[in-house]
Amino acid sequence: MDFLIDTGLFQGIAAAALTWLMMKVLHPFAPRLNLLDFPKGRKDHAHPTAITGGLAMAVAFIAVVLTTLDAYAMASMISFTSASVLLVAVGLYDDRNDLRWYWRILAQVIASLIMIYGAGVRVEQLGAVFGMDDLALGWLSVPFTVFATIGIINAINMIDGADGLAGLLVAACLTMLAAAALYAGNTWLSRLALTIAGAVGAFLLYNMRFPWQPRAKAFMGNAGSAFLGLVVAWVVFRLTQNTSHPVNPVLALWLIPVPVMDCLVLTVRRSREGRSPFSAGRDHIHHFMQDGGFGPTQAALLLAAFSVACGLAAGQAMRLDIPHPVILVTFLLLCAGWYWVSADRLRALAFFATLRRLPVFGMPPQRPKPRPGVDIVESDGA
Repeated sequence: MDFLIDTGLFQGIAAAALTWLMMKVLHPFAPRLNLLDFPKGRKDHAHPTAITGGLAMAVAFIAVVLTTLDAYAMASMISFTSASVLLVAVGLYDDRNDLRWYWRILAQVIASLIMIYGAGVRVEQLGAVFGMDDLALGWLSVPFTVFATIGIINAINMIDGADGLAGLLVAACLTMLAAAALYAGNTWLSRLALTIAGAVGAFLLYNMRFPWQPRAKAFMGNAGSAFLGLVVAWVVFRLTQNTSHPVNPVLALWLIPVPVMDCLVLTVRRSREGRSPFSAGRDHIHHFMQDGGFGPTQAALLLAAFSVACGLAAGQAMRLDIPHPVILVTFLLLCAGWYWVSADRLRALAFFATLRRLPVFGMPPQRPKPRPGVDIVESDGA
C-alpha cells in the first residue's frame, strides 16, 4: 500500500474512479445544463454530445489532491485550485456561449499570474540551451511564464479535434512527466502527474471510440483543454525549475511534441496568411491524417505512440549526455519539417496516404476526400 501511495498509483486510481463517477452523474444532466456540443458549422459529429469531461476531471482531480496532500503542499494547491476554477468556469461559459478568444486569453493570463504569485511556480531559467551556463531569465521570468502557459493551454485546445486525441496525448505526456519526476527523486510531483493522468484515463472511456462505442459519448470542451493545459504547464515548470531535482527544460518540448509542433506551425502559417492563429481551419495534423486515410482512433493512437517515442528518445539522449542545444535544434528541425510537409495540402495527404499503406496499418479505406476549404472536424477543438 505504501508503494501505491508513494508512487502516485493510488491517487491515480482514485482520480480515475471519481472521474468515471462524475461523468456518469453529469451525463444525463448535460441537456439541462446546456452542456451539449451540437453538430453544426465545422463540426461533423452526428449527434449532440455532452461537454462534461473538463468539469468531471477538474472536480475529481482537485478532490483527490486536496484530500491526500500534506500541509506543506496545501498552500500551493490552493492557488492551483483557484486558477483551475477560473479556467474551468470561463471554459464552461465558452462551451455554452462561444466566448470571444480575447476573453479566454485574459482568463489564462490571470490564471498564470495566480500560479506565479500564489504558488511561486514560474520559469526562471532555460538550461544550457546555448551550450553555456543555464540561461537565467531575470525580469523576463514572469512574462515568459505567462506566455508559455498560454501557449501550452492553447496548444492542447487546438489539438482537441478528434475523438480521444487530446486526452491520449495529455495522458502520455503526464505519464512521462511522472516517470521523469520519479527518476529525479521528486516523488510529490510524480504523484501529482499520475493523479491527473488517472482522471484523463477515465475520461477517455467516454471520449474514445471502441467496438462497443462507435462515437464519443462526451467531450472535454474548452473547460477541459484549459484545465489540462494548466496542469501540464504546472507540472512542467515544477519539474524543470526545481534545483533539488533538476531536469533540463529542453526535455519538456519532447514530452508533448504533437500539440506544441502543431500549434507553432499553425501560428506561423496562419499569421503569414493574414489570419488569426485562433481561426478555425482544417489544417491540423489530425485533419491531414484523416483525409489521408486514417480513422480518428488510428490517428489518435499513432500520434500518442509518436509522442511516447519522442519522449523516450529525448530522455535517452540526455542520459547519453548529448548536448542540450542539439536536442533543442532537433526539435526545431522537426517543426520545420512538418511546416514544409503541411505547407502543400496534397503533399501532406500523399505523405499520410503512403504511411497508411504500410503493412502495419493495411490498405486505406475507400472514402471521399473533403473538398479544399470545407471546414469540418471530428470533435470539438479549434
